[in-house]
Amino acid sequence: MGLFAGNGIVTDLEKARSLAIYVPPEGGYEGRYLRRIRNCGYDVLRMSARGMGDVSSYLTQVHGVRPPHLGKKEIRTYFLPSPIQIRLAALSPKSKGLLIWMVEGSYLSREELQVLVQIAQKEEKVKIVVEVGSDRLVRWLPLAEMVAAAA
Repeated sequence: MGLFAGNGIVTDLEKARSLAIYVPPEGGYEGRYLRRIRNCGYDVLRMSARGMGDVSSYLTQVHGVRPPHLGKKEIRTYFLPSPIQIRLAALSPKSKGLLIWMVEGSYLSREELQVLVQIAQKEEKVKIVVEVGSDRLVRWLPLAEMVAAAA
């Protein structure tokens, strides 16, 4: 799956709605596929899976965030809307949808990956790609298929 096969990820993504992707550990190759996806009309939101907490509530609901208080101020909780709803509201009319590209997906449990599959199935304009591991070449498979194989 070289650069010339880059449009294959777009067709697989539109068919499966969520993909598990393996990229080389030195990085850089996934940028080519991100560029192909952007050129096909998707808005891309890159985020890390590390330290996300409850995946479902963080991505789809209003959630509380407590910044560090450093012992000098009272502890406050700020409530933020979900990043999916913010980005969907800001999409241009020409856009095909929103792609969430999640790095460090190896930190997610099987149940959290299943939640990502459900989010992509429920939200029509949302597609999800999770970097779940490393390999010598860039390769991907449907995220639901990978979760089922891990069971």
